Amino acid sequence: MRILVVEDEIGLAEAIGAVLRKEKYEVDISNDGQSGLENALTDVYDCIILDIMLPKMNGLDVLTYLRVKNIETPILLLTAKSEVDDRIKGLDCGADDYLTKPFSMGELLARIRAMLRRKGIFTDINPKFLDITLDMKRGELICNENSVLLGRKEFQMMELLISNAGKIVTKEMFVKKIWGYDDDSEYNNVEVYISFLRKKLALIHSTVQIKTRRSIGYCLDGAK
Repeated sequence: MRILVVEDEIGLAEAIGAVLRKEKYEVDISNDGQSGLENALTDVYDCIILDIMLPKMNGLDVLTYLRVKNIETPILLLTAKSEVDDRIKGLDCGADDYLTKPFSMGELLARIRAMLRRKGIFTDINPKFLDITLDMKRGELICNENSVLLGRKEFQMMELLISNAGKIVTKEMFVKKIWGYDDDSEYNNVEVYISFLRKKLALIHSTVQIKTRRSIGYCLDGAK
């Protein structure tokens, strides 16, 4: 899953980014409201962490504009303790939750998980499909007694496939959610990583297959 952090305190933004990446999220950081808005309007994010007090454009204006443009991404506001009126206004403008500074990273992660669950976004701690389990902490793909370590992109692609089990994941969705629109990666990178995942599924003797839906994308299926 991909998260946008819009925070002008560079040290705090980097600390949040480091914690989120450790939890296997893909993270982009903006240090002002204007660039944060531009990134958010791409609609590639599963969650946005948005500070209220920002240079160039404040967080409440960013939030209001996003909701006017029908961007429904869950948004967590970061506020100072004294900003009660801003918190109320933020919730009225469409924020999903808020967190007052200073806060613990554990609470931040819990708030993010809660928002994603409320929006129906996949948040299982260890996602499963048929005989495979994705270990979120170790970054491993497990089948019975067998396991294999996944690279970062492999892990994110498998998470996306499991979270959309029964559906087709398009190449565009892989690029959008994992590489991002600003990346120069070509669509054939998706095919390369799908090939890696297929080999690793075979290595752990899983019955799960990654099926190709020609000209559309990929989906998980049990072997016939």
